[in-house]
Parts: sequence; structure tokens; C-alpha cells
Amino acid sequence: MKIAVNTGGGDAPGLNAVIRAVVHAATARGWEVYGVRQGYNGFFQPGGVHPLTPEMVRGITALGGTILGTVNKGSLFESAEGGRSGDVADQIVRRFYEMGFNAFIAIGGDGSFRIAQRFVERGVPMVCVPKTIDNDVNNTHVTFGFNTAVATAADALDKLHPTAEAHQRVFCVELMGRNCGWIALHAGLAATADVILIPEIAFDIERVAEKVRSRYRAGRNFAICVVAEGARPEGGEPSLLGPRETGREVRLGGMAEKVARAIEERCGVETRSLVLGHLQRGGHPTAEDRVLALRYGAAAVRGVEEGKFGQFVSYQPPSMVYRPLADAITTTKYVPLDSDEIRAARELGICLGD
Repeated sequence: MKIAVNTGGGDAPGLNAVIRAVVHAATARGWEVYGVRQGYNGFFQPGGVHPLTPEMVRGITALGGTILGTVNKGSLFESAEGGRSGDVADQIVRRFYEMGFNAFIAIGGDGSFRIAQRFVERGVPMVCVPKTIDNDVNNTHVTFGFNTAVATAADALDKLHPTAEAHQRVFCVELMGRNCGWIALHAGLAATADVILIPEIAFDIERVAEKVRSRYRAGRNFAICVVAEGARPEGGEPSLLGPRETGREVRLGGMAEKVARAIEERCGVETRSLVLGHLQRGGHPTAEDRVLALRYGAAAVRGVEEGKFGQFVSYQPPSMVYRPLADAITTTKYVPLDSDEIRAARELGICLGD
């Protein structure tokens, strides 16, 4: 058995742990593993498809990033008018078989899964591993990288508390998550934020301002507001960083700055905004994410052995199971409005903007 493995989309802490698990689990079965560099681009690059051995992946479990590289721009299946042709995908399928591969393990998020689904439709035997710090892949309990992103964000919020209190300021901190509020909600809860604004709940800026005023009236002359990058005001839209680029998701951002300006205008208190940005993607994965990623990688190889092609590894505690790719790409896993996290936030007096 000869397996190809790649990583696509935005990086997430734990990718290297998945790769290591794939290599060790496959090697233990007497199989060969080859890494495809830069998503699928490695098929068109000299040395872009190369063998991976246990020696080559030694010590990478704790490393951030991905030793295979990744790309998140463009789609192989866009129309010729969009700058791409379906012929590119046909060439990849042809090279996959010409190189003697028997299976493909693709590690990625929803965009990567959509590409993988198209390859599955062309007969490529694929098993996928869900990857995103946003935790928005449907039909799996949690994705690796999420725990690390939350820990990074919570640590940053913890560091802001003393300076906010010392200077009697309000800080509005923008966190990643695209159209879902998982990171913002969990990091905000962990760091005892006063306001948490997530995409799932349109916010009323007057309610946010009143929460800030109430803290100052009570002698707590500072506040921490967590703002998901996809948060939106009632009757409004999320904040975008420029127009959409062909083949890419819209770039969300700037809402924390808008909220900060609105708070300062309404409350008359010094307010600053901060964008944590890609720091949430970087660094060493937490122990929890390492274990989770290793389990995902081992389960992917098990899926190849069991012929679970056209499916992805789904974490349904306490087990790793397999679900059709369509279950992951037909809808997004948003924060349920009746979730325990939402209930806890309300009971703790956190303003959710509604």
C-alpha cells in the first residue's frame, strides 16, 4: 500500500502530529507514505512528492505549522473564467495513479474538504482529517488546533486585565473564527471577559455600552470585550477587510475597532482595540491538541485499511468514527444558541450584546 498525504488551508497547531501519526501507523502496517508539498501543488513541483519515514517525522509532534507546507488560495475546480481549469484536477488524478498511489489522506478544513469531495467524485480513494482552529467543521465534536487557539487567546486576555485596570481603559480584542464564535466564546469565558460578541448573536451596541457604564458605576473602571472577527451589529453586516479575492473566503476584520470607537463615544472612557490575528494559529500545540491530532492521524490510516474512502475521521467522544464527506461540507457547525456555554455566559453576567 502506498499512501499520499497533504495539508491544505490555514495552518493549525497539531498538523505535524497528524502527519507523524499517519507515517508511524502506516509504516507499522508495512505501507509507504509520501508527502505532497503545498497542498496539491507538489504534484507539479520537482521533489514536491517525497517519501516520509519515521526518522523524517521524529520530534515533530510538538511543532506548530506543517512540514509539508500549505496553500489556501484558489480552487482547482474554478471555471476557466476564474483563472483555473478542471484540467488541473484531471492532471492531479492522473499523476496520483501514475505514481502508484493506492490512497490519499487529505488534512484540511471545509474548503479542503470540498476539493477532496470533487476528487472522490473522480474516483480517488480518499480519507480526510478535519483541521481548523475555528472548530466549525460539522459532524465532529472538536477539531485539533482549537484548544491551542483558545489557550493562546485566553493567555493574551489575561495579560490585558492588569493593564486595563491600571489605566482604567476598555479593551476590545478581536479573535479569529470566521463566521463562528467558538474561539471567542471559549476564550472569553476562560478569561472572564465582560462582553463577548459572536457571529451567532447580532449585538446591540447600546447594550454593550450599558454593560461598560455599569462597571464604571460599580467602581470597576475597566472592561474587557471579546469580539469575534465575524461579529455583526443588529441590522448590520460583518466588517470586511477589502473586497473578496477570487478563490478565497472573504477576509473578516475590523469589528473590534468599530466597537471600541462606539464605546468611547457613548461612555466617554478611553477604549483601545487589539487584533490578536495569526498568533492564534502559531506556536506549539497544547498537550490536548497533540493527543487529539495523533488520534486523528492514526484513525485516518485505520480508515484506509478499512476502506472508508470518501469519508472523514469524526471525533465522537470517546471514539474516532467515520462520516461521509458530505456531512462535513453541507453545513457549518455554529455555536448553538441553547448551548451550555451560552447559558453559562449569561448566568455569569457576561454581555452577549442582545
